[in-house]
Amino acid sequence: MKTNRKTIIIALSTLAIGLLLGWLIFGGSSESKTDEEHQHTTEVAGETVWTCSMHPQIRQSEPGDCPICGMDLIPLDNEQDEQLDPMAISMSPTAMQLANVSTAVVGTMNPVKMVRLNGKVQADERLVYSQSSHIPGRIEKLTVNFTGEFVRKGQTIAAVYSPDLVTAQEELFEAQKIKETQPQLFSAAREKLKNWKLSNSQIDEIIQRGSIKEEFAITADVSGYVTEKKVNLGDYVRKGEAIYEVADLSKVWLLFDVYESDMSWINKGDKVSFTIASFPGETFSGKVSYLDPVIDPKTRVAKARVEISNAGQRLKPEMFASGTVEATLPAKSDKLVVPKTAVMWTGKRSVVYVKSTSGKGVSFLMRDVTLGAALGESFIVENGLQEGDEIAVNGTFSIDAAAQLAGKPSMMRPEGGVAMTGHSNHGGTGAPESATQSDHATHQGKPKEVAISDQAKTALRPVYMAYMAMKDALSLDNLAAAQKASADISKSLSAINMSLFPGESHDVWMKYSSDMGNALQHIPHQKSLDEVRKSFQQVSDILIAMSQAFNPMDEPLYVDFCPMADNNRGASWLSLSEEIKNPYFGEAMLSCGEVKSIIK
Repeated sequence: MKTNRKTIIIALSTLAIGLLLGWLIFGGSSESKTDEEHQHTTEVAGETVWTCSMHPQIRQSEPGDCPICGMDLIPLDNEQDEQLDPMAISMSPTAMQLANVSTAVVGTMNPVKMVRLNGKVQADERLVYSQSSHIPGRIEKLTVNFTGEFVRKGQTIAAVYSPDLVTAQEELFEAQKIKETQPQLFSAAREKLKNWKLSNSQIDEIIQRGSIKEEFAITADVSGYVTEKKVNLGDYVRKGEAIYEVADLSKVWLLFDVYESDMSWINKGDKVSFTIASFPGETFSGKVSYLDPVIDPKTRVAKARVEISNAGQRLKPEMFASGTVEATLPAKSDKLVVPKTAVMWTGKRSVVYVKSTSGKGVSFLMRDVTLGAALGESFIVENGLQEGDEIAVNGTFSIDAAAQLAGKPSMMRPEGGVAMTGHSNHGGTGAPESATQSDHATHQGKPKEVAISDQAKTALRPVYMAYMAMKDALSLDNLAAAQKASADISKSLSAINMSLFPGESHDVWMKYSSDMGNALQHIPHQKSLDEVRKSFQQVSDILIAMSQAFNPMDEPLYVDFCPMADNNRGASWLSLSEEIKNPYFGEAMLSCGEVKSIIK
């Protein structure tokens, strides 16, 4: 019995020791393994993703250069991307600086618009007189012989021989003889002479002299300047016929042209400050005393009248005047006002980019706005923004281009789209590809011609001049000058007011300007002439197509072609002269190429 008890105790002890050893060995091993797996998982999950500050759509697992612009990649904060609005485009401080992006806070103000007016000095119509002859007859003398001469009231300006007046004098002398018996006849003879504006003293002088006076003087009824001479010596004039036109220039009118688009801003009583070219550095002022109720059907303008005293007759009729009016809307309430540079207008939609800042970074989100009246360099915003919103006021085109490349909502694609990576899809490491290469078919062949205004052509000219500077810089193998000229093209492009392209021309402009902006944005970061020349080829293709559509230049544009450029596929460019200066080879083959066509 004792032996069995001893055996049981030994067996239980052995079992307990075995369980303890098993827990120590296998339990500890399992915990260690779990820790190792957790550590490994953490390392994988925390793997650094590298991106480009200018092209945030680039994602790589290791550092290197951006396949689009060649800039050094920077680490991406995944947590930051997760926190930002998925529809917003994030930009690093470096990207904002390179893209010249600046922002401003939206505020309210009493809308004031500086309306510019052009006009002329004119004589006050109420002070213009027709000096007529009260006596019918032949002009025997003219004491005022040219326009512009000053005459004073009562001054003798002409002498007239009148057969009718000679007959009337003879009747007066005969009536005088029977004055005692027939006084009524004598009175009738005097009154007949008075009908020709002869005074009682003149009639008494005739009676006293006792002889017929053949010439009678015509005196000026008013003082002023002769603005028109209507008769010559020897002409026969009828009673009441004008012989001079006399204007009193002690007061003059300034008649300013008011276009239909500015009619709502100009009101009677508005103060107008104006300058006259003849008096540099001197400013005149007056108030609008009258506004035409009808628009001229030919010029499509109404006249705003400003009355001003003209001491010393310094202001001459027909002088040109340039005026400004600080006009306000009839509603005096404060309005939200934003700079024109902040608004991107598609014809149907107007959009701005609203800045959002958090501890995770900066992003911009596109927002539709409803615009009110234009205030010179700014717009009134009726709907879409609130006071205190911070918006991009410069560099909006660069933000929109980045949004398009990232597949985010943009001006041309409000619903967003597939991200354009700018390189092949094979792991993101392929050679850079043109952002507009897929659109080249659009530019092939001659585009449909679309008429644009002279104002639009003037606005486009800086783009062409900057392009020509870039072409010349590449022909001289000057990389820095070419990149600077490309920046000038972008600046000139973004400065163009989209409202200059209404109707059919608007969609054409938005297409070409957007493509050109995408092609230009990489050039400042490219490191070699070959890369810049490749981008210049894209810009040239777009500008040639736009030139064929708009015909924006007064002088002819020569379309030059080099068959050896672009790896013997050929490439074109624009020039203002027939002389060939090849931008694709520079000094190596400067004269290689030919004129393929002329855009006139």
